[in-house]
Amino acid sequence: MSGGVGAYAAVDLGASSGRVMVGRVGPGSLELTEAHRFPNRPVRVPEGLRWDVLGLYAGVLDGLRAAGDVDSVGIDGWAVDHGLLDADGALLGNPVHYRDGRTDTVAEKVWATVPAAELYAATGLQYAPFNTLYQLVAAQDTRQFAQAERLLLMPDLLAYWLTGEQGTELTNASTTQLIDPRTRTWAHGVAERLGIDLGLFAPLRLPGDPAGALRPEVLEETGLAGPVPVTAVASHDTASAVAAVPADGERFAYICTGTWSLAGLELDTPVLTEESRAANFTNELGLDGTVRYLRNIMGLWLLQECLRAWGEPDLGALLREAAGAPALRSVVDAGDTAFLAPGRMPERIAEACRASGQPVPDSPAATVRCILDSLALAHRTAVEDAQRLAGRTVDVVHVVGGGTRNALLCQLTADACGLPVVAGPTEAAALGNVLVQARAQGRVGDLPGMRRLLAGTQPLTRYEPRGDTRRWEAATARLAGR
Repeated sequence: MSGGVGAYAAVDLGASSGRVMVGRVGPGSLELTEAHRFPNRPVRVPEGLRWDVLGLYAGVLDGLRAAGDVDSVGIDGWAVDHGLLDADGALLGNPVHYRDGRTDTVAEKVWATVPAAELYAATGLQYAPFNTLYQLVAAQDTRQFAQAERLLLMPDLLAYWLTGEQGTELTNASTTQLIDPRTRTWAHGVAERLGIDLGLFAPLRLPGDPAGALRPEVLEETGLAGPVPVTAVASHDTASAVAAVPADGERFAYICTGTWSLAGLELDTPVLTEESRAANFTNELGLDGTVRYLRNIMGLWLLQECLRAWGEPDLGALLREAAGAPALRSVVDAGDTAFLAPGRMPERIAEACRASGQPVPDSPAATVRCILDSLALAHRTAVEDAQRLAGRTVDVVHVVGGGTRNALLCQLTADACGLPVVAGPTEAAALGNVLVQARAQGRVGDLPGMRRLLAGTQPLTRYEPRGDTRRWEAATARLAGR
C-alpha cells in the first residue's frame, strides 16, 4: 500500500478542545486539514471535577462524519486520566479530571509503602499529584472502584467505543507510573506493594498496532464506508507531538507547548538517578523505543486562566503591549503546583510575586509579560538541566504545538536558552498521529524519514537568540532566593 496518497483521520484530544484532522500522505507530500473542532469543558459536579466524556465522543463522531472517507483512524489525547468499566463493559461514571483534588494528600500514603526514591528508580516518573498511580490509590476504597473490571486510558476508552476492542497503548501507559521504562512493560513489584491489580488494564499495544475497525453502528452514524481500521498511534499527545518534531539528528531539545509545556530530550535509555528524581524529570516512552526525558511545566494554562478571568480580551493586543513591557521585572515558578487548580489566576500570580518580594504586575499586559518571561525561564532551566542530567549537548530547541503561534514566547525562549528556536508545526500531535497511521500502511518509513518529511512540508519559523543570557541567569537566581 506504499503508492498513492492515503487519507488518515487523527482524533487529537487536548485539555481544552478536541479536533478531528485529516492528513493526506503521499510520496514526498503531507497535508493536514481540520475537519471538526469541538470544546472539551470539564464539569464540576457535587462529587468533584469530571470530564464530559459523552460530549467528547459526540465530537469525535461529528468529526469523523465531517472527515469523509479515510483509510484509517487514530486517537491521541492527554495522559493519566481514565474510565472504569464494569463486567459488561459499561462506563462507571464520568472520568475524574486530573485537576480534581482527590489526590492532594495521597502521595504520603504511597511513599509510606514505596518510598519516593524507590518509586522513581522503578518507574522513572516525576512526582505529579495526578499520576494514575495516585488516582488509583485515592479510589481504592470507593464503591465505584470495587465494581470496576477494566480501566481504559482516555484515548483507549474512545477507541473501545468506536471498535468494541480494548487495549492499552504503551506511550500513554508509561504516564501511569506503573510501567518500567527499561523493560517497557508493567512494574509488577510496585503494583503489588500498593495493592493495584494490573489485571484492570487491557493488554499493551504499540504505536502502529491494529486496534480494531469501526463498528457497524459507528459507520452508520458517521456515513463512512467500511471497513475502516483504527490504528493504535502514540496515543499520549506529547508522544505524538515529539514524533512530529522536524529535527535533523539527535542534538536537539524539544518543548511541546499548549496547556502544558513539556520540555526535554529524546533519549535511547531512561535516566533513573537520584539527581534526576530530585530535579523532577520524567522518563516517558516514545515512538520506536525512544524515551521522552522531560519536565512538566504549567504552560499556557497560566495565560488561559488569566484570559478567562479577564473576560477573554483581545490576546493579540495584550501580547503587543506585553512585548513593550519591562523584561524580567517579575517572574514566578511556572512549575509550581500552586497554579494547578483553576480560578483566580491573576490574583495568585500577584500573590506569588508579592511573597517573593518582586513588583506585583499592575496591568493585564504586565501579568502577561510576567507569565511569558516565567515560561521562557522555566524552558531554559529544563533544557539546561536535561542536558546536564543526561550527558547530552544540544544545538537547537524545537518548539511544537499551540505555543508556536505565540511569537513573543518563542523569541523569549530563544533569548533565555541562548539557542536558536525552530517553531512548528503547530498541530504536531495530529501530524504525529497521522504519520504513525501512514507508516502502518507502508506510506512512510522510519522516524528520521518521518521527520524529514515534516521538515520538507510544514511551515517552520526560526528565532535567533538576542543578547546574552546573564539577565536570565540573574532571574533564575532571584527566583531561587539566592
